[in-house]
Amino acid sequence: MQLQNRQVGIFAALVLLMAATRFYSHFGSAVSLPDASLAVFFLAGFYLARMAWPAAAAFIFLLLAAGGVDYYAIAFRGVSDACISPAYWFLIPTYACLWYAGRWFATRQQMSWTGLGLLAAVAWGSITAAFLISNTSYYLLSGHISSPGLVQYAAGIAKYYPPYLSCTLLYIACAAMLHVLLVNAGKNTAHSSERI
Repeated sequence: MQLQNRQVGIFAALVLLMAATRFYSHFGSAVSLPDASLAVFFLAGFYLARMAWPAAAAFIFLLLAAGGVDYYAIAFRGVSDACISPAYWFLIPTYACLWYAGRWFATRQQMSWTGLGLLAAVAWGSITAAFLISNTSYYLLSGHISSPGLVQYAAGIAKYYPPYLSCTLLYIACAAMLHVLLVNAGKNTAHSSERI
C-alpha cells in the first residue's frame, strides 16, 4: 500500500510538472522553464514500472494530459498551432520510446550513484531516438517545410537537437540526484534509529 501511494504521488507530481512547463516554448525562455514532457515520460516509465495498476492506463493518461494542455494553450492562451499537423500523431511513438526506455532501465538497474552511467546512456539513446521520430515526422508531414532537402534537414537537426537533448537530460539528472539523495537520507535515518 505504501508503494502504491508513493507511485500515485510521483505520478501526480510528474503530471503537474508537465502541465506547468508545456504551455510555453519547448526550450523555455527567460520567464519559463523548458517543456519537461520528454523527461516526464521517461521518469514515469521508470517509477511506474512495477506499479499495481495497469501501466498502459498511466501512459494513456499522460498522452491525454499532454494533448489537453496543448489544446488549452492553443485555444485559450494564444499559443501557436504550428505543431498541430499530421506529424502530431507521431508524438505517441516519440513518448513511447522514452516511456519504455525508463521501464527498461527500471528492470535492470536502480537509480544509485553506481547506476548513473547506465542511466545517462539509456536516457541519451532514448532521447535521440525520440528526437529522430518527432523531428523527421514534423519535417516530412507538417506541411511547413516548403522544399525538403537533406541540407535543410541537417541544419534543423544541428539547431534543435542540442537543446532537445540537454533540456531533457537536465530534468532527468535533477530527478536522479533527488532520488539518490532521498534514498540515502532514508537509509541514514533507518541506521540512526537502529542504533537508538
